[in-house]
Amino acid sequence: MPYKNHANKPLDVAIFGASGYTGRLVAEYFKDTYPAGSGVAWAMVGRSAEKLAQVRDEIGAPADTPLLVANADDPASLRAVADQAKVILTTVGPYQLYGDGLVALCAETGTDYVDLCGEPAWMRTKIDAHHAKAQETGARIVFSCGFDSIPFDLSVLFLQNAAKEKLGGPCGEIRGLVRRMEGKFSGGTAASLKATMAAAGKDPSILQTLMDPFALTPGFKGADQPSGSKPKEDPEFGWLAPFIMAPINTKNIHRSNHLMGAAYGEDFKYSEMMMTGPGPQGAEIAKAVASDNSLMSDDAPKPGEGPTKEERESGFYDVLFVGTGPGGGTIKASVYGDKDPGYGSTSKMIAESALCLVQDVEGGGGVLTPAPALGTALISRLQKSAGLTFKLE
Repeated sequence: MPYKNHANKPLDVAIFGASGYTGRLVAEYFKDTYPAGSGVAWAMVGRSAEKLAQVRDEIGAPADTPLLVANADDPASLRAVADQAKVILTTVGPYQLYGDGLVALCAETGTDYVDLCGEPAWMRTKIDAHHAKAQETGARIVFSCGFDSIPFDLSVLFLQNAAKEKLGGPCGEIRGLVRRMEGKFSGGTAASLKATMAAAGKDPSILQTLMDPFALTPGFKGADQPSGSKPKEDPEFGWLAPFIMAPINTKNIHRSNHLMGAAYGEDFKYSEMMMTGPGPQGAEIAKAVASDNSLMSDDAPKPGEGPTKEERESGFYDVLFVGTGPGGGTIKASVYGDKDPGYGSTSKMIAESALCLVQDVEGGGGVLTPAPALGTALISRLQKSAGLTFKLE
């Protein structure tokens, strides 16, 4: 049964930013995975009809693919897209610079929305401003539908579901451990980080938000959380280094738990780190990772830049999740992605998230995270079409 807000809208998904680097990959994924006759209606949206047509032809999309012109700072153009699309999928970041108008419009009009946001201070302002309105209109606004934070958020859900079945209750603590990863971070990630730090320089409260694991759960503060900010040696896994995505993933996972009524428990603990190997060599790598500041440098990738197709295809990621359940029992799960995290896998994850809202789930509106909004339905989609594998170990 279709979602109530989707009636009379001809487009399933409108890809906003389709002429940019990541948006183009998303459009290409739709063209390859959901071609004409698949029953999925999608459109390319951007500032220039000419550029959209050029990208459409370069990726080999059908000549009749709808092209919609819209600008982030033109509310009327955004409304025209919302009037036609069940879901607006946006790759136009940094969202704190270009996302305000679109989120507000979707909340007001009841239009579903997915993005790739990893900007927690901005996300908190959107929760405060629009969560109640989105609940009222039924708009499902789902942040962080890329490498941050789908593999992590959904793996925690996957492991907790297994723990309830096998251990008799949810895990009180889960550790996410990146075992191996090959790929480049996106220019969008670098730009978002720089924009966040620039904003924090003007407003010290932003720094407090960045450091608070419960920054996205207004009104709720859980247990003290383990720190993953410094290298440390683990008896089972060798040396561990800080993981650059942990500050956003941990906040999203605590928001998921909050939105699901503390399904993981009120005192749930979660941390994320990166394995760097045993012994002195592992220690040296962990120290090097901890001091790496390349995403903030002038040499960091720019928005619109990215790896070659070969680099995207040869990338991957493998993350282990270790849970401690009731009575101290241990349970492990992992997620594997078959493309580089920042682009190849991310473009597929956000595409499937948008279609999951159209085809699979009917939950109520709000400013949401992937696990409560999309849940096991998205896990199934990602395993079927997007090259992700979730499994118990």
